[in-house]
Amino acid sequence: MKKIEAIIKPFKLDEVREALHEIGVTGLTVTEVKGFGRQKGHTELYRGAEYVVDFLPKVKIELVIAASQVEAAIDAIIKVARTGKIGDGKIFVTSVEQVVRIRTGETDEAAI
Repeated sequence: MKKIEAIIKPFKLDEVREALHEIGVTGLTVTEVKGFGRQKGHTELYRGAEYVVDFLPKVKIELVIAASQVEAAIDAIIKVARTGKIGDGKIFVTSVEQVVRIRTGETDEAAI
């Protein structure tokens, strides 16, 4: 089993969710986050005053899936989240040793 964490632009969330649903991903967790990478924030004007926004709003999607689905999930996320501009985000893949569904006690792939 693998855990995929994808940091994407907020307006791409619905498209990514739909793309993952189409390949059979049944559940995911979404968190609103802030951060920066090479984008390094930007300057905005508010009521005539200029200020720097260091942390940009992003969305973090987390999903645990079977190892056989990882490549399809990564391809689906990249396909719909890519705008071609700086700040499109990143995808992290890590191994998951155990999953337990609290309600039923099911473990591992049966719990996904």
